[in-house]
Amino acid sequence: MKTITSATSTSSTNFGMAGDTTVYDCPLLELPRVENRAGNLTVLQPGWNCPFDVPRVYYLYDVPGGSTRGGHAHKNLRQLIVAAGGSFEVLLDDGRNRRSVFLNRPYYALALYPGIWRELHNFSSGSVCLVLASERYEEVDYIRDYKAFASWKALHRAEGSSDGATEVANRSSATG
Repeated sequence: MKTITSATSTSSTNFGMAGDTTVYDCPLLELPRVENRAGNLTVLQPGWNCPFDVPRVYYLYDVPGGSTRGGHAHKNLRQLIVAAGGSFEVLLDDGRNRRSVFLNRPYYALALYPGIWRELHNFSSGSVCLVLASERYEEVDYIRDYKAFASWKALHRAEGSSDGATEVANRSSATG
């Protein structure tokens, strides 16, 4: 697995807590693939090319044209987002910077870390968004209001912590 985009922020080699994460800490990973005339195969396996355990997997599909999904941030949760079919755009926001990532291949995964606001837009017809999550669903982990997110991010950035949030995986474990 190799990193297609890498972090450029000062926290890229030693992630802090969710208050420190930036949109540049969210790499686009190229996953290994086995190509075959009968069909291609890509494997995601915790401990090998997935930087965290995966107690929850979900996918979005049949998203109506013009719809937006996401619109939230997480305090602790880490995710890998894959366009398993079709394409869509992921807008990332850390309260200071914005970055847009276009996903259109099932062998690319966008790694998202705590403290990053995300919105998914521009779904193609028939697209499937596959998400691997580091935690089971817990509503308390979500920040669903952008103003509340910006305040939370600023507070935790100033404190240098994230209210007990788990540390984000070291870049070397995320990129193999």
